[in-house]
Amino acid sequence: MPSPAGGVGEPAPFSDLLSDAVGQVSQLEDTARTTVTGLMSGNGVDVHEAMIATEKASMGFELALAVRNKAVQAYQSVIGMQF
Repeated sequence: MPSPAGGVGEPAPFSDLLSDAVGQVSQLEDTARTTVTGLMSGNGVDVHEAMIATEKASMGFELALAVRNKAVQAYQSVIGMQF
């Protein structure tokens, strides 16, 4: 991550990256919920907007789930190592 002075700073910890990703998925889900509610109540939301928002939320969730599965798999591999 670049520092304000233009140099290279310390990389963000994995936990911060994971927290940011979960926050972004949550935001996508909130947007999808809002657009679907707007579509159902007739508040000027088009069907394609609602479909795009729900697909973005679905893809974001699936990506987060895949990253979690890989992290768990890596953790299990490390635990299974013999030294």
